This record gives sequence, C-alpha cells and structure tokens, in this order.
Amino acid sequence: MSPFRAHPEGTEVAVWVVPGASRTEVAGLHDGALRVRVAAPAEGGKANKAVIRLIAEKTGVKVRMTFGTASRRKRLVIEGKTPREAARSLLDDAGA
Repeated sequence: MSPFRAHPEGTEVAVWVVPGASRTEVAGLHDGALRVRVAAPAEGGKANKAVIRLIAEKTGVKVRMTFGTASRRKRLVIEGKTPREAARSLLDDAGA
C-alpha cells in the first residue's frame, strides 16, 4: 500500500517519524508510511518542524501537517504535487 494519496490540494502522505536520529533523512518505507528520520528531539514541536522542513526542501513546495502532531505516525499535505511527483521527489534518494 502506497503512503501517497491524491488530495484536493496536492498529495497526502502518511509518515512514520523517528526523532533523535543521527541524521535527518527520508529512509524509505515503513508499514505503509514514508519513514523519516530527524535529528531533532520529539519535544516542543522540534521534530515536527524538522519533518516539514525536510519534505518541503525535497519537494520544493509548501507542506503542512494535518494529523499526528503528538504521534510518530503523521499525515502531511504536499501542496501542488501529484502522488507520483511527490513519491519521485522523496523516494529517489532513499533507495526505495
């Protein structure tokens, strides 16, 4: 099952976040979600901001979180990208 779905504003992506990692990166897929490791800790919204910043940098568009601000499992909307474009932008470097 793909973590990427069409959304009226672009693409919704399911994300599994690993905070406090040694580096910030997209690390492939995990249990139907995009696995994202961030160096930021899971406190005060730091990990959430790091995830949004990483996905926005990789896709080149605005990204917002719609679900999961206090959970490892999150949903993001990648504005103006099709699911295929979003997947290509995020998974090409992850080796997935």
